Amino acid sequence: MPQKEYTPKSFQQTQVQDSSPAVFLNSQGKQSFDFSFEAVRENLFRVTFTSPNHPLPPYPSVTKPDTNLEGLPISTSSSASQKNIDVGDVSASVNWENTPVVSLSLKGSDKPLYRDLALRSYVADGNGIANYSEHDRNALHVGLGEKSAPMDLTNRHFQLSATDSFGYDNYKTDPLYKHIPLLIKATSSGVVAIFSTTHGRGTWSVGSEVDGLWGHFKVYRQDFGGLEQYLMVGKSLKDVVRSYAELVGFPILVPRWAYGYISGGYKYSAMDHPPANQALLEFADKLKEHDIPVSAHQMSSGYSISEQEPKVRTVFTWNRYRFPDPEKWIQEYHNRGIRMITNIKPFLLSSHPDFQKLIDGKGFFTDEGGEPGWMRLWSAGGATGGDGCHVDFTSAVAFKWWYDGVQFLKKSGIDGMWNDNNEYTLPNDDWKVALDEPFVQDAAKKQTQDNTIGLWGRAMHTELMGKASHDALLDMEPGVRPFVLTRSATAGTMRYSASTWSGDNVTSWESMKGSNALSLNSAISLLQCEGHDIGGFEGPQPSPELLVRWVQLGTYSPRFAINCFKTSPDNNEVGEVIEPFMYPEVTPQVRATIKRRYEILPYIYNLGLESHYYASPPQRWVGWGYESDPEVWTKKLKNGEEQFWFGETIMVCGVYEPGVDVAKVYLPRKANDKFDFGFVNMNAPYTYYASGQWVEVEAKWKESIALLAKIGGAIPLGKSVQTKILDDKTAASVAIEEIDDYRGVEIFPPQKSSHGTKFSTTWMEDDGISITPKTSSYTITYEATDDRIIIGLEKKEDGFKPSWKDLDIILHNGDTRRVVSDTGKTVDYKGVDSRGREVYTLRY
Repeated sequence: MPQKEYTPKSFQQTQVQDSSPAVFLNSQGKQSFDFSFEAVRENLFRVTFTSPNHPLPPYPSVTKPDTNLEGLPISTSSSASQKNIDVGDVSASVNWENTPVVSLSLKGSDKPLYRDLALRSYVADGNGIANYSEHDRNALHVGLGEKSAPMDLTNRHFQLSATDSFGYDNYKTDPLYKHIPLLIKATSSGVVAIFSTTHGRGTWSVGSEVDGLWGHFKVYRQDFGGLEQYLMVGKSLKDVVRSYAELVGFPILVPRWAYGYISGGYKYSAMDHPPANQALLEFADKLKEHDIPVSAHQMSSGYSISEQEPKVRTVFTWNRYRFPDPEKWIQEYHNRGIRMITNIKPFLLSSHPDFQKLIDGKGFFTDEGGEPGWMRLWSAGGATGGDGCHVDFTSAVAFKWWYDGVQFLKKSGIDGMWNDNNEYTLPNDDWKVALDEPFVQDAAKKQTQDNTIGLWGRAMHTELMGKASHDALLDMEPGVRPFVLTRSATAGTMRYSASTWSGDNVTSWESMKGSNALSLNSAISLLQCEGHDIGGFEGPQPSPELLVRWVQLGTYSPRFAINCFKTSPDNNEVGEVIEPFMYPEVTPQVRATIKRRYEILPYIYNLGLESHYYASPPQRWVGWGYESDPEVWTKKLKNGEEQFWFGETIMVCGVYEPGVDVAKVYLPRKANDKFDFGFVNMNAPYTYYASGQWVEVEAKWKESIALLAKIGGAIPLGKSVQTKILDDKTAASVAIEEIDDYRGVEIFPPQKSSHGTKFSTTWMEDDGISITPKTSSYTITYEATDDRIIIGLEKKEDGFKPSWKDLDIILHNGDTRRVVSDTGKTVDYKGVDSRGREVYTLRY
């Protein structure tokens, strides 16, 4: 794009308040620019850079938070062109001798975590802006929602946009599907995040540009409007991600069932011979025949293909040949205990029966002449297109039309919505938005001169689509968590969408490996219940070995789904699918791994609750919480491709080449731990390892990937099948026979005495379905001697009482010490389980 930089200088204070933790400046050059810096909370600061021609983002992804500095120690000092501000543990300064330069550091540090680039900090660039800052080449840079591998974004360049990147390369393609302008710089001495609130397009050059005069720098470029940016400072990634959640909103509650296996495949809903309704029931029955539990099915858009020519997608309609009686057919799925998630796309082809209705109601974007914004759209099958228009969710007519369409599907029995193809790859920045939907009218009143897509941002429609789907479901079934799966996302979209995934990936070993990096950046960006299409969406069918490896790896991610559209030369309208039983020789391994997923569902669900309440991602970089370990800052571990934490207890390391049966894993160590008891292999030969070293772990492909438990950790367990909470009366749950009335806990004591150290793990439970549930917590404690394991359990049941009563204590393989209660409760020896582990029952 053209570069038209202008750097305003000669700034003067407009509000001189020496004791205020804020700075307000104005420059009166050939263009008038305003600059502000404000302390909002202890570690949160707001920066703006605007002019009459560069207004603030009109529909920001976050509402400006109230300033809350109560009780914090605050001090300021000033000179003619600089102000120093200390707030809590953060020292900030703004120097405006030339251009405004913001500097942030943790108190006691002689090196800033963040500093703008002197003489070129805040720059007008045509209709947009640029913000230049100093670049630390040795730091770890993460975030931006979802970017190609490796995890470390350092010295790379990214588009802040979203597109339908079908069949993308996990290591090269940019952009992908998400639009989240959050960049986090992490070092062993502190962390800082930079977050822009715009929905408009831009770029982040994370040190990829080097200049002989300016040196190494980062630059954020925004195509339209002025800058509203938040800076967050903390001692660790955990601190900063928590601050980000407090700004944009904590991840919403995900229904418990959504953490189970979700099946899918475009082919099933696109079939005419036999018709799709019959093919889908046959598939569900095959899963039961193979004893593979399943919680939901993603129904692709083939159900909405018109029966008459042109046979293209007509969202919110049913193909009555493929689905003669949708309500009856959905009930058949519910009778099998399986929920239905339906694909919906935010565009209409010209043949849609409501196309003219939305033209008349100004429900589409309009061009400079006031005509609908026509463009080429995906119509049916693989890479086939037709002419049509995207839905403008700022239009009151369009928003209500979508809301009604979602409720139409919900009335048919559909349980959740799958917001697909919602990247809004519109071709013209000058197209207009309607701005008469009540939800955006306040914003529209503040910005009356420019209603172009360029300024308002394409990505706001991704967010509003999420809201429309969410609100329609919630209003139909108040009190029950709406489930909206979204392919694209903004920071604000996740206030409405419970789950997301990495889009249309490709089947390959490299793709599976690179997906870990995408997950870790997504997790840091608070994209909850995120995962990948296991086995690959596009490309060749996975080999039996690759399928097993991908299922093994996917078991330890928040979202577990097998869904694909594999283009086929024989029938590009339907394609091929991946089925968990497609290779009889490995079906036992796939079944056992999926059952293990269900067995550890209490552990996984607790991670989802921790995400909701505390903004702790389920999947975490190996250095999360171990920032003091110098090894985690090496390139191999910063790349985030091969291993990750799944919660506090499980270290996961996949295998990413065929024929390989050993994984090389690093076991991080915390500094100054009095006792560091290390890790233990969760699989044979059950070896114990000290922390702070690289180890080679046997990982045969028909058995398991490398899984290591942190000594002192615990994994709460349930049954290895789909279960229901007694209070869950939703349609699909009624048919589930198994009650969630069993709980065990796998514990991992040190081989010998813990020297008086008592280990503690808390997990939470609720009814899994309510919007505002009562949440109970359970804390298991244990310490080890040479001949005993001393167990304690504390219950805090706040209105929710689960169906399980006693608790099985499951020792690690080879541990034969006796389990006793720390309070004299009855502990019965239960015997040895199918995996050869000693089991005791703690009676309560």
